[in-house]
Amino acid sequence: MQSRLQELKQAAMSRLGEISDTQQLQELRVKYLGKKGELTEILRGMGSLSAEERPVVGQLVNEVRGELEAAIAAKQTALNQAAVEAKLAAESLDVTLPGRPLPSGTMHPLSRIIEQAEDIFIGLGFEVAEGPEVELDHFNFEMLNLPKDHPARDMQDSFYITEEILLRTQTSPVQARTMLRKEGKTPVKIICPGKVYRRDDDDATHSHQFTQIEGLVVDRGIRMSDLKGTLLTFARQMFGEDQQIRLRPSFFPFTEPSVEVDIQCIFCGGDGCRTCKQTGWIEILGAGMVHPRVLEMGGYDPREVSGFAFGMGVERIAMLKYGIEDIRHFYTNDVRFLRQFNRV
Repeated sequence: MQSRLQELKQAAMSRLGEISDTQQLQELRVKYLGKKGELTEILRGMGSLSAEERPVVGQLVNEVRGELEAAIAAKQTALNQAAVEAKLAAESLDVTLPGRPLPSGTMHPLSRIIEQAEDIFIGLGFEVAEGPEVELDHFNFEMLNLPKDHPARDMQDSFYITEEILLRTQTSPVQARTMLRKEGKTPVKIICPGKVYRRDDDDATHSHQFTQIEGLVVDRGIRMSDLKGTLLTFARQMFGEDQQIRLRPSFFPFTEPSVEVDIQCIFCGGDGCRTCKQTGWIEILGAGMVHPRVLEMGGYDPREVSGFAFGMGVERIAMLKYGIEDIRHFYTNDVRFLRQFNRV
């Protein structure tokens, strides 16, 4: 029995030296140390031994089991270490290699204009206000002095969801909501940037979705000269310190008097060219003094306070500032177009 144990030990050790993976090691463990392994079989045969031989053979079996278990554990550790080293070698990184450049984005030109306009008006004491793009007819039209039969309510101009809900056609509803929220308190001094929607055929200068920035000031003693000074400051900071503006009479239901505001042509400097149709001026926005009826609906007494409002298309400002000829470039996500603004 003792000689058999020695042979078993030598065979197991010899086989252990040939093992190269954990699967083979597990098979060897089961073969020699498992419930049906060779060492267990020897233990089951101890019943045929004499009383004097049993303790000697039992001690020897325990010694052999301990040596095999220690040898298998050492082999497992060595195999694990080898696997780690092989993985590290396969995943080695040469830190001396040059890095791979990652393409970086740039701010969209419309976002640039909005941010620049916000900086200008915040510097003049304005606050930025926002409102819902899905708007109630009451705020989009009625509170802006646009009755139910006004042509701007025609279904060909607006995206209606129900008779009383539509996609806003202007950011002016934000002005109406702000006046109501103020509950007659002054001053009101806000700009409202955001997307607006109108049923229009898309072409080089029109889009069914575009971006506006509107402004509103309500306080005691507000005059047309305050409007002109505000817009002149905006024009000079946006287009250059030598810029001039011109106000032309116009009509809007929510302002009285109303004006169209032109800037001196940035392409010819006012001398006259194809872009300005030889006039030396380019229209950029509409404005005017807030209509008394609009003030009343907003909770203000037009005998006590007055105000001015203005609205501009961000796309038009961007097209003039950056020399872009087609409004559709802003929405096609052409990387070649957007990359130009990395240098702006």
